Amino acid sequence: MLNVHELSPQDFVGLSSGAAAELAAKVLQHIGQQSQHIAQQGQQIESQAKAIQFKDAKIQSIMFELRRLKAWRFDAKTERMNAEQRQLFEETLAADQADLEAQLAALKAVSKESDDATDTNTRRQPKRQALPEHLKRVEHHHEPESTTCGCGQAMVRIGEDVSERLDIIPAQFFVHRHIRGKWTCKCCQTLVQEPVEPQVIDKGMPTAGLVAHTTVSRFVDHIPYYRQEQINARSGIHTPRSTLASWSGQAGAALIPLYDAHRRFVLSCSVVHADETPVAMLDPGAGKTKRAYIWAYARSGFDVSPGVVYEFCVGRGAKYPLEFLKGWSGTLVCDGYGGYDQVMAQERRIGAGCLAHARRKFDELVKDNLSPVGTQAIQRIAALYKIERKIKGFSVEDRHAARQSSAKPLCKDLHDWLTLERQRVPEGSATAKAIAYSLNRWDALTAYLDNGAVQIDNNHIENLVRPWAMGRKAWLFAGSELAGQRAAIVMSLLQSAKLHGHDPWAYLKDVLTRLPGHMNSRIEELLPHRWQPQS
Repeated sequence: MLNVHELSPQDFVGLSSGAAAELAAKVLQHIGQQSQHIAQQGQQIESQAKAIQFKDAKIQSIMFELRRLKAWRFDAKTERMNAEQRQLFEETLAADQADLEAQLAALKAVSKESDDATDTNTRRQPKRQALPEHLKRVEHHHEPESTTCGCGQAMVRIGEDVSERLDIIPAQFFVHRHIRGKWTCKCCQTLVQEPVEPQVIDKGMPTAGLVAHTTVSRFVDHIPYYRQEQINARSGIHTPRSTLASWSGQAGAALIPLYDAHRRFVLSCSVVHADETPVAMLDPGAGKTKRAYIWAYARSGFDVSPGVVYEFCVGRGAKYPLEFLKGWSGTLVCDGYGGYDQVMAQERRIGAGCLAHARRKFDELVKDNLSPVGTQAIQRIAALYKIERKIKGFSVEDRHAARQSSAKPLCKDLHDWLTLERQRVPEGSATAKAIAYSLNRWDALTAYLDNGAVQIDNNHIENLVRPWAMGRKAWLFAGSELAGQRAAIVMSLLQSAKLHGHDPWAYLKDVLTRLPGHMNSRIEELLPHRWQPQS
């Protein structure tokens, strides 16, 4: 067979025209085959380059997820740590500082050192906040044993120094004795006696104050019943955990009418925040716990009468918010969970998103140094939050006008920039996912521009869900669906009372005292936003 690679110019000399044409045809055919082979190799190289680029982006995304998970687990400065956890670390540092300073002072006292460089008397002391005026004062007078001077003259009192120190008496139990005199008329055979006032627990041992204390300890301070039993035992009072649970159960049942009224009040607002968080519920048949959910709904963060209502549900499906919000129309501020899509399709509802969730995606890019896009996005979003801080105290109308003039152009620039950057980053990368999250929810993220009563994010309700996150770490799980519903009832009222600055115990004690004899037609008077303590 003819090998074109072995041909030389001399091979063409002396060939007939027919042989030369045949040889030339073979050469051209070989060149064509080589060109086709080169083209196929080029396509393969291009395909392999795309595959390598996709794999690199996928590896980068996976490594990003692994680093984020490790950061959530080990790094105390990540967003995994909430405000309560950070406060625990701050408290620990304060305690350690006080401990070291006390040890240092003790060492100086023992060694009797008097270095002028470390003179604690001349060191500037931090300014202590004055103790509240409403606290009971117990005065202790300290005067010299003798007010006669050594020269024999009587001394004159020219003033005094007053210092205050805070003290506490642990919870003290005491007994109310109700003595109702019996009066009779011997002539008419009539007996007169004051009737027994209705109580939240009829013929029971506890007063409304003790029931309120037990309930607040459980649902606000998150102290399990077994620990309350131990605390009460130190005062010589035997209160089995089953008894404490029974008291809270009866209190929860008594609060149902007030909870229903509070729910109507929360849903009377045209702007409602929504969020959900998992809680464990005991499943006796399976011998373990299963996942349930607390759904939280709150009035607008700009509303002058705040309120939050919780609902305990055994699942996370869309049917739960659909049922709870039946008949309500307005703007629902929520995250990107798909279950809310069906909620938006009902009634006359508008969905508003959470810009904090979108920002968090870019913040994760910055922490892992994955892309300069994250830094630029955070800077652009920070400009929107700066506007919100300036207009926080504005009226709804003025806030809407300020957003239209200042925030709307920034949002348009942000959208155009994100769209452009999305075309530049590799498909499947962490940067692409962060950008896509914002672009896919853009209408919801910018819905706040058209309504001055809507906040820029959903942080308002996320803060109101945190008590449940703290509680589930203390009491671990709800014993039953009914127990979860009861917890939702109590916490709805107590957390709303805290939003209005009420002491939870004082509020609940007064409500439980008045509820048994209170007219149902006037139940709204006991709602947290209308409650006034009895004089």
